[in-house]
Amino acid sequence: MSLSRYHKQMLFAGVGRDGQQRLADSHVLLIGCGALGCVLADTLVRAGVGRIRLVDRDFVELSNLQRQILFDEQDVTDHLPKVIAAERRLRRVNSEISIEPVVADVDWSNIGEFADGVSLILDGTDNFEIRYLINDVSLQTGIPWIFTGCTGSVGQVMPVFPHDSACLRCLMPGPPPPGSTETCDTAGVLGPAVSAVASWQAALALKILTGHAHEVDRKLTIIDIWTGSFRQVDVSKLRATSQCPACFQAERLWLCGTQKSSSTILCGRNAVQVTPPEKLELSLADVANRLQAAGDVVSNPFLVRVTISESYGEHPIEMTIFPDGRAIIRGTEDPAMARTLYARYIGT
Repeated sequence: MSLSRYHKQMLFAGVGRDGQQRLADSHVLLIGCGALGCVLADTLVRAGVGRIRLVDRDFVELSNLQRQILFDEQDVTDHLPKVIAAERRLRRVNSEISIEPVVADVDWSNIGEFADGVSLILDGTDNFEIRYLINDVSLQTGIPWIFTGCTGSVGQVMPVFPHDSACLRCLMPGPPPPGSTETCDTAGVLGPAVSAVASWQAALALKILTGHAHEVDRKLTIIDIWTGSFRQVDVSKLRATSQCPACFQAERLWLCGTQKSSSTILCGRNAVQVTPPEKLELSLADVANRLQAAGDVVSNPFLVRVTISESYGEHPIEMTIFPDGRAIIRGTEDPAMARTLYARYIGT
């Protein structure tokens, strides 16, 4: 890999030539390629991180374009999975690094494989179930990760160094109860807030990957881009005082699969994701053929989408099916209804 393209970055004392080589030798797992993930992926690719594995379960929609900077209207028209659209854009930015796109729903059965051999895990997700799963695999493997979230104009970032700093369960013993916190569906989300928070996360990532992890503050950072406020909470002593079971008793509730759901309401989408108990290997051509009688079908090498002709309520039902049997059912936020539709049109 030629380092000359990173000349201005190497002039910065915190990076230098040695730090740039460390970046080239690094391998990062980025889970989630939505608003946060787009900024993270773009920044790391331009910075010269040698290998990046992008994992996301979703496809590009028109409402994404307000804040998800790697996508455009053609990606919406082509019904592309986010990681496929992102990879195509990122390869035009930096063809010298390795970008591995994975269209998948991260869960307890596959996160170990995705994390194998990586230097750092970055949180680009929008739900706590996956964050607690990342936290478990981080503690299990010793791989550091960076927790990040953004809603409305407010974002928060916290680095986690296993067995050294506070983990997510030290900070929050469990996910917040449904309805107890704002979501992007109730509070919206500002593009500049995403960019600011993800850039802070990316800066921490570069600091860790260039060999300066010991200089990273053990703090929870909270940024409100609308009010202009910036606050940091010292969590350096939280691990010792919390005595959380994940850190001190090696409890891995999410990684062992005891904390999981088969259906997930997708924030701000009027949609539910349904995941079969066991991963399948569907023939998308066969699926598309079988669904012809159900409504209008479009397909590509990555998914099949059908708009159901039969009425099921106020909103039309649109189903997007992936090769592993997972489906995103738009037009309802009722998990029971989503599972019924899945069974009716795809099978149990």
